[in-house]
Amino acid sequence: MIKIGSAQLIEAATGAPRPQRFAALAADIASLRARGQDVVLVSSGAVALGRPRLGLGPRQKLSLEHKQAAAAAGQALLIHLWDQAFAGHGFPAAQALLSPADTEARPRWLNARNTLETLIRLGAVPVINENDTVATEELRFGDNDRLAARTAQLCAARLLIILSDVDGLYDRDPARPGAQHISDIPAITPAIEALAGPARSGAGTGGMASKIAAARIAMAAGCAVVITSGAAERPVEALRQGARASWFAAQGSPESARRAWIRGSLEPSGRLHLDAGAQRAVTAGRSLLPAGVAKVEGRFARGEAVRLIGPEGEAFATGIAGYDSEEARRIAGLRTGNAEAALGYRRGAALVHAGDIVLDGEDAS
Repeated sequence: MIKIGSAQLIEAATGAPRPQRFAALAADIASLRARGQDVVLVSSGAVALGRPRLGLGPRQKLSLEHKQAAAAAGQALLIHLWDQAFAGHGFPAAQALLSPADTEARPRWLNARNTLETLIRLGAVPVINENDTVATEELRFGDNDRLAARTAQLCAARLLIILSDVDGLYDRDPARPGAQHISDIPAITPAIEALAGPARSGAGTGGMASKIAAARIAMAAGCAVVITSGAAERPVEALRQGARASWFAAQGSPESARRAWIRGSLEPSGRLHLDAGAQRAVTAGRSLLPAGVAKVEGRFARGEAVRLIGPEGEAFATGIAGYDSEEARRIAGLRTGNAEAALGYRRGAALVHAGDIVLDGEDAS
């Protein structure tokens, strides 16, 4: 997961894009993909790009309605710029606009995750931004730093790279003499939070405080975070070559964080009875397909927890349902193609995704 802010992409004085910055990060992303790494990009810039298109000054204070209008006008240009930058490397940009409900409400969380996984599988780079045009609050997910952390959580990312106008966290304002850079941060303590301060960058809305808050979210989801300068010609390559940065250690792994959340936070609402083959597949770490379900009990919504029951009547796992109980009953026992035909639509091949299953007695670490 890579997050880049408006200050890195937009000329603050004019609101004009900086094509060389788009090209530089596109080259970095192409290099990561060539090494077999999946990449999701969280990009700010829509409001800043939209201002001049609507005759709004770069420093003009905007009402919510004007911010939303600027976001609508600028988002089209933003995704076009990314698509142009990626085209030279042979892959497309795929726009995905998210709101807080998409990462907090379970059914929408599942939809968002499935869409991003499909885009990656088809070779696109998802370019995420907040759905500012219809936001009901002041364009703040907690800004795009928090959006990046929530998206990293959703995608089970291993690393979140935040490209900033500074190269990490300092023990005081880095402009002051004697400021000491802090390179390794194993945990976010009150002292670390106090160092962040309220500073904000020119074209964007976030400061170091929002980046620390985002790091806390991502770390708890098993995702390491690095804050570094986006000013280098190739900022991610510079990071690989040892550029100065502040590294925040992940707390466990994305898988362990998710298992702990499923085990401890959800009260199962239904029961899925599996045949022997499905139980073996699930125990081996594979998804539960409709064909392996012999019976559905209880009422549950998509995104709620269900217990998985073996053929001898023993409960052996908990999972997050990818279909609601009515849908599950209609497709139970059917192969994937027939299940889609029975419903008239498809939410995904799995009734319960492998990543959403925790076996009883499984070590959460």
